[in-house]
Amino acid sequence: MISVERKNSYQLRLTRRLKEETSHRLDVYLFVPGELGLNTHVISEEAFYHASISVSRTYYSDAHHLPLVQSRLASRNQLGSEPYRLSLSLYAYQYVVAMERTTQKMLVSERKLREERQKESKDVQELSDELCAQLYETQDLSEGILKRMRRNQPTDESLYKYFANIDNYLSWFTEQQLLALVAHMPRGGEFSEIKRRYISVCEGESEYRREQQYNAERVMADPTRMSNKMRLLRRLIEYPITLKQTSLELGSGEQKAVKAIATAVVMACVTLGVLRVREVVGDITALFVLAMALLYAMREVFKDDLRNTLWRLLRRGRPKWRRQYEDPTRNSVVGRQLEWFDYKRYAALDADVQQMRRRTVAQREEIVLHYRSSSRMSPTRFLSGYEHTRETLHIDLLMLTRLMSKEKHHIYRLKDGQSVRESVERRHLFNLIVRETGSEDTPYLARWKVVVGRSGIVDVEKVAESSTAIDPAH
Repeated sequence: MISVERKNSYQLRLTRRLKEETSHRLDVYLFVPGELGLNTHVISEEAFYHASISVSRTYYSDAHHLPLVQSRLASRNQLGSEPYRLSLSLYAYQYVVAMERTTQKMLVSERKLREERQKESKDVQELSDELCAQLYETQDLSEGILKRMRRNQPTDESLYKYFANIDNYLSWFTEQQLLALVAHMPRGGEFSEIKRRYISVCEGESEYRREQQYNAERVMADPTRMSNKMRLLRRLIEYPITLKQTSLELGSGEQKAVKAIATAVVMACVTLGVLRVREVVGDITALFVLAMALLYAMREVFKDDLRNTLWRLLRRGRPKWRRQYEDPTRNSVVGRQLEWFDYKRYAALDADVQQMRRRTVAQREEIVLHYRSSSRMSPTRFLSGYEHTRETLHIDLLMLTRLMSKEKHHIYRLKDGQSVRESVERRHLFNLIVRETGSEDTPYLARWKVVVGRSGIVDVEKVAESSTAIDPAH
């Protein structure tokens, strides 16, 4: 199953869990409104790929307590320091990911509840009760997860430094997530009690970090320094569980061969032309010089065109990049991935993608950004217990928002019997279609609507999905 969400103002985050199957395929289609004027001359395919698309993979385990169990074994001197660091990092990372996703969902629910209250909707009480239950459950789960980890604090100094870093970050991270929920929580009513409980937990975590002397006073007094330190700790947590990757652009040798062939063909034609001109004109005259100049001008014109044509024919449909994934602790290769990226027209898409898009006349000028990856992993080379990986694909829309108009529009509406003018931002509707085969029992196809303004992503909403069989030839 694939999830798509807004990571920040300009980035979309696609996440999927890859099962034990060795081969996986992913197709991502981003439908860009034609009114933005996107084409290869404005933003080249290579420029967009390198600037706006990033991929990372981390170890993943369905047995959520397995990392904690292994870290306990390590803390009892039954495993080494590296397994301890890896297991505890994986436990912390899976908690962080789950907490982030849960918080984002509840922030959306809080915003929806405030809107329904303003409309005086009949569903307010039902939404309120559901949100309260989620908030209480989140608090109980977060407290339980932190307590389970802290029960087995290691005494060995070589292990404690890893524990302290992770415990420090999780304490601060939990506090930040809960405070974000408190800041956007509806006022009054049944939310007063949960708000007090959240604030009490946050105060307790802050005091806990102070008692453990995790951070210096000057760091705690400066929010910028505190944030930077926590960002570093987050990177230290992710490092041992994130697969190393090296990227290679394919076709460099073929490109040189195409260039040589095109040059040879053009020069052969020019040489034949020179010999023919010499036979016709005879001695070197002004006419001969003019003919030679014309031949060399034609050479410069047709050499690049011939080379580009041959290159397009040779590389059509073939992958452009290759990634190699390595285990970060053992430096062993655990998988490889081929990647494609190009601009397409609606008519060139597969039938199932066209049906999922349900395009109307208004979108006939859309440009489709197509990203494809085909990976082959080697589960037998993974760490014991971690045959799964979690892939995260980020798509940055900043380059596309720069094509949007800066101007704002004004609309008029009635308010208290008066005509009121309001300024509104122009927004564009992007469609995102994702097709996946290999990581689930049946192929998966889904579509999301992404509302984007010049200031960033406004909303992401799933509108359709399908798990029917897909032609493997696609």
